[in-house]
Amino acid sequence: MEDPKRLEEGLGHENKDRNEQFSEKDDKTKGGDGINHEKEETNTVVVVEQKGDHKQLQQQPLVKQKTKRVATLDAFRGLTVALMILVDNAGEAYPRIDHSPWNGCTLADFVMPFFLFIVGVAIALAFKRIPKKRDAVKKIIIRTLKLLFWGILLQGGYSHAPGDLSYGVNMKFIRWCGILQRIALVYMFVALIETLIIKQRQSVVEPNHFTVFTAYQWQWIGGFVAFLIYMITTYALYVPDWSFDVYSHHKLERYMVKCGMRGHLGPACNAVGYVDREVWGINHLYQSPVWSRLKACTLSSPGSGPLREDAPSWCRAPFEPEGLLSTISAILSGTIGVHYGHVLIHFKDHSERLKQWVSMGFGLLIIAIILHFTDAIPINKQLYSFSYVCFTAGAAGIVFSGFYLLIDVWGLRTPFLFLEWIGMNAMLVYVMAAQGIFEGFINGWYYKSPDNTLVYWIQEHVFIKVWHSERLGTLLYVIFAQITFWAVVAGILHRLGIYWKL
Repeated sequence: MEDPKRLEEGLGHENKDRNEQFSEKDDKTKGGDGINHEKEETNTVVVVEQKGDHKQLQQQPLVKQKTKRVATLDAFRGLTVALMILVDNAGEAYPRIDHSPWNGCTLADFVMPFFLFIVGVAIALAFKRIPKKRDAVKKIIIRTLKLLFWGILLQGGYSHAPGDLSYGVNMKFIRWCGILQRIALVYMFVALIETLIIKQRQSVVEPNHFTVFTAYQWQWIGGFVAFLIYMITTYALYVPDWSFDVYSHHKLERYMVKCGMRGHLGPACNAVGYVDREVWGINHLYQSPVWSRLKACTLSSPGSGPLREDAPSWCRAPFEPEGLLSTISAILSGTIGVHYGHVLIHFKDHSERLKQWVSMGFGLLIIAIILHFTDAIPINKQLYSFSYVCFTAGAAGIVFSGFYLLIDVWGLRTPFLFLEWIGMNAMLVYVMAAQGIFEGFINGWYYKSPDNTLVYWIQEHVFIKVWHSERLGTLLYVIFAQITFWAVVAGILHRLGIYWKL
């Protein structure tokens, strides 16, 4: 998708004044989110020619100048996509990095908020200047609809890749929510606020720790409203008893879950699940929730396994981890990312930026730890609890600051180039690798048996049998045959100037 004319800041170190400027011209080189990461500048210079007692003034255009990319944005985005590939494909072999079954936070639980954080940073830079507000709003809506379409196509049940060569979805059971759908809704909310209050924005923020908050108070008010809606609904909404059906051995079984309470934060009777059951319908929720890996559900916990004979009924129930109420809470992740982008825009000194980012990051971590270990609000990805927002946003801020220090301050760019390449073509790598579309295509070409494919042969003979370990072989396959492979592909596409943008 063509985004409105927009800007991102150069971070060259040789000429600070020139590199701190912004341009309104589109550049050919764009990142995975369709946002310009370079700027072009065409100015005029007054040339004075003196002939005798007369001076002649001539205006001549300067050569277009480009500044370096904001490499940290691409590297952070690439890290997030690489983490998604790792935990999605190696999480079954290593349950400790897979999503936490309920309370707690694992490596997989950082992926979604990291996505939303970097979307927020990019929004702040993209909408720094907007020539026509109406066009910007139109393009925000169009991009949101595209993300929703791809999200439903990839996670709604239509695609069965990579293991199943069939396709198609029963509309009675289509899943309406998912990763891209959540990103789309958070993007729309945050981007519209950023666009619609453009005239009220301060062009210059004094180097004060709090002015960047007051200058963008409406963004924080929007995030606070989302926080209030989530908290009030979570703790005040009455959750009644509910039932669900399970098809087992060609027969229908109905299970009941007893609730009749408010403010419950456990798997069975929380308001997050109740809202999704009422809004979407229980058939349209995710059918394999991670809570089935809890000790109450399986003896194989924290891994997957058969359900215990005495497992509670809700262990078999569906639950939507990217549902409506939790997406409202996720707006805060995008809002915090926007704040980090505002700091990047208005504070020109590296140390001042890092001071703002790191202090906020550690502050959020401290709040989350206090809330979690006092049992006030446990860290919970499935509910997208407030402590989870603070913990993951704080971690994102610290990692982002570390990348900025290493890549854009110290200039250690080469070790992170593979992440930059992935980040510049994040949508392509997400679809082909994280969603298994490319592997599904390769699996379509088999010899004698659908199980006898190139993917299976590489997994079995190049990794698992060589290392004599299915767990280690699976991990190495994901690292080299998926993450490294797609980093190289993304690097080649970058050299060719090919990007997939929505």
